[in-house]
Order: sequence, then structure tokens, then C-alpha cells
Amino acid sequence: QVQLVESGGGLVQAGGSLRLSCAASGRTFSVYAMGWFRQAPGKEREFVSAIAWNGLSTYYADSVKGRFTISRDNAKNTVYLQMNSLKPEDTAVYYCAAARALTPGYAMDYWGKGTLVTVSS
Repeated sequence: QVQLVESGGGLVQAGGSLRLSCAASGRTFSVYAMGWFRQAPGKEREFVSAIAWNGLSTYYADSVKGRFTISRDNAKNTVYLQMNSLKPEDTAVYYCAAARALTPGYAMDYWGKGTLVTVSS
């Protein structure tokens, strides 16, 4: 079992930046691929970004490519999502997730409870 706790959400103006963190506990963090997803009001949850267990491969949704950066610190059992040039359409609850292995559909095994990001125009 892996427990995930997100932090760093909040209210920011368009064009601003936020860094989300996800602290993991439980089984060995470093063997898991990690991902970020988001769910906007009235919409389905969508993939944002993912990172391989060793940090050597990263993946992004087209909507965030060039603006968001995912990273991880296995010594701290933490994954980050640096979000720059934020837009109102980035407003959503952001979820951290862990997977034993990344699949083309980014299916995840464990989920956090989410942190709210609100971008004002």
C-alpha cells in the first residue's frame, strides 16, 4: 500500500506559478512511476503528467507541455509538479497517483485525495 498526500494548491492569478508536492509513504516509493491528474468542475479526470521510477522519462499532456514540469526526489519520497504560465483553464483539483508500471493509458494503482488549484483571470 502507498499513501499519497498532495500539497501546494491555492489561488493564483493567470500567468503565475505554483509548485505542487506529493509526499508518499508506505511501500518503497522509488520503484513506482508517479503521475499527476486533474479534474475540473463538471469534467472528467484527465492525465497531466507522469514520470518513470528513476526520473529518466517524463510525459505530458499537450495542454501543459512547455508550461508544467514533473520531477521527483526519491530520497524524500516526493514528486513535484512545477506549474508556470498558469491559465484559468488549469483550474482543477490536482491528484497525485502511483503505478507499479506505466502503461499507455496511464492506469494508476494508488491515488491521493487531491489539492485544489484555482487560477483567476
